Amino acid sequence: MTEIDPDQFIITRKRKKYKFAKFANARNCFEFDEWQTTQRQGNSTCAGPGLAQTGVDIGEGAPGLARRRVDVVEIGAGTGLFVVELAARHPELVFAGVDVKADRLQKGAYEALERGIDNVVFIRARADQIDELFPPDSLRAIWLTFSDPFPKKRSAGRRLTHPIYLKKYANLLCLRPGLKQAGLGELYIKHDNLEFFQWSLEQLVAEGWRVDELSFDLHESELSDNYKILTSYEQRWLEEGRTTQFVRAHRS
Repeated sequence: MTEIDPDQFIITRKRKKYKFAKFANARNCFEFDEWQTTQRQGNSTCAGPGLAQTGVDIGEGAPGLARRRVDVVEIGAGTGLFVVELAARHPELVFAGVDVKADRLQKGAYEALERGIDNVVFIRARADQIDELFPPDSLRAIWLTFSDPFPKKRSAGRRLTHPIYLKKYANLLCLRPGLKQAGLGELYIKHDNLEFFQWSLEQLVAEGWRVDELSFDLHESELSDNYKILTSYEQRWLEEGRTTQFVRAHRS
């Protein structure tokens, strides 16, 4: 792979140029168009954990990355450190961190490379492009971690828990009738803004989602330790005395 020089980016700040170049040069990082070009779609039906699949090829030119379809996606992944830790704990699954800011994502990308975690990729894309990145009925789970609450009413359509997005998630998640296997077709939400979280719960109910687990103070609950993996921002907010709200839901 030919390495990209930071000066190829039309960005004024040198540090940001450097971070964008790092993202472009990492073998586990993809631009939106690049991801669409390299993926090879096969059967979109979701399979159980540990089952090899011939779906999206995330190993094109990237030694060590498995030729498997993505199972779990974090939308608005920021630095990507949360999804890296999830991937480390679940080597039987393939993860993807999606965010529009490559200069943030590169941090998680290089953390994964340094730790030899080869079941996670990072894609620079907008949240509204999520249904162009993955086939319908293909994802086991979607994570939303501390997404922008867009507090002004006129910006409600940009919230990642707006019905527009919930419909996209429902289309992407494995929602086969009568599915009993735990961990399939689930949406996970973590947030520190109570007003936004309550609004999100209302949208879930209105759109026909069923709440499986709920906590208004995740780190004081007895819920799974996987849920309590800290994002970069969450660590800072907890130190400031904020609490993390959490919900796990599926489309009924």
